Amino acid sequence: MYLNNLSILNFKNYNEAGLSFSPRINCFTGYNGSGKTNLLDAIYYLSFCKSFTNPVDSQNILHDKGFFIIQGNYKRNGIDEEIYCSMKRSHRKVFKRNKKEYRRLADHVGLYPLVLITPSDSSLILGGSDERRKFTDGVLAQYDKEYLANLIDYNKALQQRNALLKSFAEKNYFDSASLDIWSEQLIKQGTEIHRARKHLFGDFLPIFQEYYNFLTNKNEEVSINYDSQLNDAGMAQLLTGSLQKDRMLQHSTSGIHKDDLLFYIDGMPAKKFGSQGQQKSFLIALKLAQFEFTRKVKGYQPILIFDDIFDKLDDLRVKQLMKLVSGEKFGQIFVTDTSSERLKDVFSKIGVKSALYEIDNGKIISDAGITGDE
Repeated sequence: MYLNNLSILNFKNYNEAGLSFSPRINCFTGYNGSGKTNLLDAIYYLSFCKSFTNPVDSQNILHDKGFFIIQGNYKRNGIDEEIYCSMKRSHRKVFKRNKKEYRRLADHVGLYPLVLITPSDSSLILGGSDERRKFTDGVLAQYDKEYLANLIDYNKALQQRNALLKSFAEKNYFDSASLDIWSEQLIKQGTEIHRARKHLFGDFLPIFQEYYNFLTNKNEEVSINYDSQLNDAGMAQLLTGSLQKDRMLQHSTSGIHKDDLLFYIDGMPAKKFGSQGQQKSFLIALKLAQFEFTRKVKGYQPILIFDDIFDKLDDLRVKQLMKLVSGEKFGQIFVTDTSSERLKDVFSKIGVKSALYEIDNGKIISDAGITGDE
């Protein structure tokens, strides 16, 4: 699977732009703030129906315009397919596949899998547990429609149960029957979500360890522990045991919404004891494992995006990483960097062709053509 071309109108800092891509490696270069990441975000939109930088759709419209449009043409399993996304101010988002509008955006997620590697990934290690749950959900949602449906239903039930707990406290009364309606939903969906997450990391961990060993020449031992209250008790037991605490705090304190991933390097928490280099290698290995896992499950390669990640990697590591992802196991790749010379040098040294596009202030100022040499 790969993206043949992309056209955008009134999206972020772009008035209008159109690009045709190589099915293999595509590089965007330009100064910080020029719009490189915005192009990647448009590609991300076509896979996930949302932005990875700003979740408020209307704020992605060019400041003085009334709408944006993103359109992409893919080749998937040998078939040409068109994806269309538009957003008008004060209107709902419209998403179409082959000119047919989706009734539910969740039906689209996973059809055009994508893995994004970006500097903000540091929040996976340094941030709170919600960031690591989002990563887990992102891996599962791209191939398991039932998981995504369960997650949506769970979050709706959680919101309703929390609202009810708050209402009980404000009105100084309690109705167990009303609360049980939402508790039963949490039990049903939460049990399935926990099962899927637990199964995922049984398969995911060996792939992750393999990529980390490649990036670090087997210098350290790494592990990921799936930490969940449901590892030790059923969802129904958890909700019963935490009921008084829930009423006092006015929100649900037990369930899969409290899950976390614990990252270790040589048996020590990566957040506290990992160096910047170790953390960077950990994150890249995590995302490459996501790519490999998704590829095996889907049967075709996701799109892989590297957004401005080279500044914290030494030249040897960059070369090693680009050589890896240029191999047959990987498909279409998008790379951004502030230095066109660095990109040209990297791909020239590893003998791989790449298409290079120069970006300046929301405009494609040049298509530098093909760099490198196969």
